[in-house]
Amino acid sequence: MVTPLGARDDARRATHDPRPAAGPAPLTLSGAHVVLPSGTVRGGQVTVEGSRIAATASEHARVVDARGHWLVPGFVDIHNHGGGGASFSGTPEDIRRAIDTHRRHGTTTLVASTVTDDMDFLVRQAGLLSEFTEQGDLAGIHFEGPFISPCRKGAHSEELLRDPDPAEVRKLIDAARGQARMVTLATELPGGLDSVRLLAEHGVIAAVGHTDATYEQTVKAIEAGATVATHLFNAMPALGHRAPGPIAALLEDERVTVELINDGTHLHPAALELAFRHAGADRVAFITDAMDAAGIGDGRYMLGPLEVEVSEGVARLVEGGSIAGSTLTQDRAFKRAVTVDRLPVEDVVAALSTNPARLLGLSDTIGSLAPGKDADLVLLDENFDLKGVMRKGAWVVDPQLA
Repeated sequence: MVTPLGARDDARRATHDPRPAAGPAPLTLSGAHVVLPSGTVRGGQVTVEGSRIAATASEHARVVDARGHWLVPGFVDIHNHGGGGASFSGTPEDIRRAIDTHRRHGTTTLVASTVTDDMDFLVRQAGLLSEFTEQGDLAGIHFEGPFISPCRKGAHSEELLRDPDPAEVRKLIDAARGQARMVTLATELPGGLDSVRLLAEHGVIAAVGHTDATYEQTVKAIEAGATVATHLFNAMPALGHRAPGPIAALLEDERVTVELINDGTHLHPAALELAFRHAGADRVAFITDAMDAAGIGDGRYMLGPLEVEVSEGVARLVEGGSIAGSTLTQDRAFKRAVTVDRLPVEDVVAALSTNPARLLGLSDTIGSLAPGKDADLVLLDENFDLKGVMRKGAWVVDPQLA
């Protein structure tokens, strides 16, 4: 339940059954700035019963004083390759470590992204990642590559790239056993538009990315069913005044959600502002595009078959120097968006939680603080530093509030 403090007594009187429910006692976080889709409630409260946000307050709830904090929905990351020194292209232990790392930074819902590799390996990895999705630890699989342009390959192995043959795209979808959520494609390549249509028919998001497409080619991809821009601005032609390229087409179409990596390296603040102004806050999804080093630090790592050097938090390929994903976590993206980019907190919550949840078709259960939804919560202090993380009613990071 989300209410101003003054409404607590009225809500308690509306409780019909005075008996405590079985299991852990309900918990009320009281006095925080609670960010809702309708705006921010100052001095609000949220009650958690079991794994969900309660519709009514309970007189049996343990009340925790959260004054001076911000309470926001758990973050939803739709593009993430790993963290904690581990990759989603690794072993079951690696996958678990990456999930746990990002949960501790507020990402309560996570889509695992693969990186370009041999097709047989990607098929096997899809089966492994689907197991984590089926048991509820992941929200699905994102295939970034191998169906991307060699002209805009970024940190992908060129010799493993291939055209998006619909039959091969279908092979990956089938290997994911219904858990494929998104495929990034260079839709201008042979088979690109047919693959977009195939993905749309199977309820899988077709994302335009690592592309050398023209404006006109990108418009055709959107008409065919593409609905996401993979890390807008990065790994695609720059916006031009005579040849506007894919950026203009992706920004202007209301059917497209644009991914942004807000780490201070991938985007100039002016580019971030342009995306928010033109697409609007309801069409932006902040992503990490994180690789193994997220949550760890500088050093040498692998991104698929390629070696990466991380220095001062920036990941680049050892050979060639291309930016190789990020070391970002979503709590850092949140703080930067508010304190550096000066975005309204409500817009940042939309980009980190509400919009990606809607894109995944999960708005009924996650993405906002509303009765009946999963109790996925992030508690931030007055400086927007993370203090607590709750997932499905259980603390992942306990704020230790009295």
